[in-house]
Amino acid sequence: MNLHGRSLLKEVDFTKDEFLSIVDLAGQLRREKRSGAERHRMAGLNVALIFEKPSTRTLSAFEVGAHDQGAHVTYLGPGDTHLGLSESARDTARVLGRMFDGIEYRGFAQETVEILGRYAGVPVWNGLTDQWHPTQMLADVLTMRDHSAKPLEEITLCYCGDARNNTANSLLVTGALLGLDVRIAAPGSLLPSDGVRAIADKLARRSGARIRVARADQAAAALPGQRRAHEGDRQPRGEIYALPPRAAQHRDRGRPPDE
Repeated sequence: MNLHGRSLLKEVDFTKDEFLSIVDLAGQLRREKRSGAERHRMAGLNVALIFEKPSTRTLSAFEVGAHDQGAHVTYLGPGDTHLGLSESARDTARVLGRMFDGIEYRGFAQETVEILGRYAGVPVWNGLTDQWHPTQMLADVLTMRDHSAKPLEEITLCYCGDARNNTANSLLVTGALLGLDVRIAAPGSLLPSDGVRAIADKLARRSGARIRVARADQAAAALPGQRRAHEGDRQPRGEIYALPPRAAQHRDRGRPPDE
């Protein structure tokens, strides 16, 4: 399947087959690297890495992956650009698109990465926004395949924790896209938004996915027989401020607070 030139802004921009073709490619690249047979498919290309939020795994994964494929990267961290200050996302997209062959963005508003994708003229990859985390989903689905011989449609994925954050949103929607049995358990005020649930329900009707969302005090009904468990962060990934009330809610689940 040829996805050359496509951006990865959110999971629903891809069909099930398109999404899984990227997972297949990831598995192929990993096998090639481990066997010493990796080819430099991105030799001579330049990639901009925009990080408005701190990162360990995402930054390392993009840098190592790009270098392994022969590309050069330029890291643009917090305060390194005028994005959102004296320069709009649209202008930034046009400037960087003239210099780079691809742009990764990890930041806050989903609208920002959408604008970058619309005006850059080169592929843009969402490394995390407040709403979605599609690159994480590619890694999660690859991991599911690694550890289960079952078809994805027979895998049950359970998420426990703050279910209104980017990772939970993406797990719910990706599971619905791929036809999984998805179960979410969270405190009542931290359940997925109605908008995200509507997207997941629509996808599930097409794929045959099973969706269960329950409050933490009803978790026993959602969790029995789960095959893959994903425990949510007490603090949503990418948030850089403290949320004591949320920590208190998680304390009710028997987990110690951060503070």
